[in-house]
Amino acid sequence: MVAGCAAFHPLGEARRMGAAARTGSGTTGSGIRNDFSGWHKHQGSPQSGGSPKKGASFEERDHREALGRSRGGYGTKVCVIADGHGKAFGFALAPGQAHELPLAPAMLDSLPATPLWVVADKGYASNAMRERIWDMGARPAIPAKRRDGPVACPKWAYRCRHLVENLWARLKEWRAVATRYEKTATSFLAVIHIAAAADWIKP
Repeated sequence: MVAGCAAFHPLGEARRMGAAARTGSGTTGSGIRNDFSGWHKHQGSPQSGGSPKKGASFEERDHREALGRSRGGYGTKVCVIADGHGKAFGFALAPGQAHELPLAPAMLDSLPATPLWVVADKGYASNAMRERIWDMGARPAIPAKRRDGPVACPKWAYRCRHLVENLWARLKEWRAVATRYEKTATSFLAVIHIAAAADWIKP
């Protein structure tokens, strides 16, 4: 029955150039590592009067390249959808402060077939999301948020989410996945796909 499940999970945030470091030398007063001096030098920081390429604002560039500041620091949110064996089928990127729910429809469309169950955590809890899953012919296993009314979420199905937790643990073994070094979202997504492909061919 596990093979008939698909699972969502936000992979957390890949930090840009070590921005999530909390200790050690080279930190600011807020405890966030200041590793951006060289990057701003080439991009043109506001203090130097520079501007992003092609006249775009820094906000537009960060949105385009899936970069943003959240409570954990400056980075990128990565979400994955996996099959019942814990193998990745699709990824989506968003700025660090973005919510993962708007990324869900495109990831559902990346599935090669309709699963029996779609398992997701509370970050994807919404009536619209559950209806979308029912409409595609699957069953949602998404627990309700505290402020919502009770919904059906079989515990045995929800336990399958550990498979995608394990997937993320394997992908994080790639340092370039756990910490974003790539300047563009396209390059970073390519690195993630390489790591996922290597995970697929493992016995």
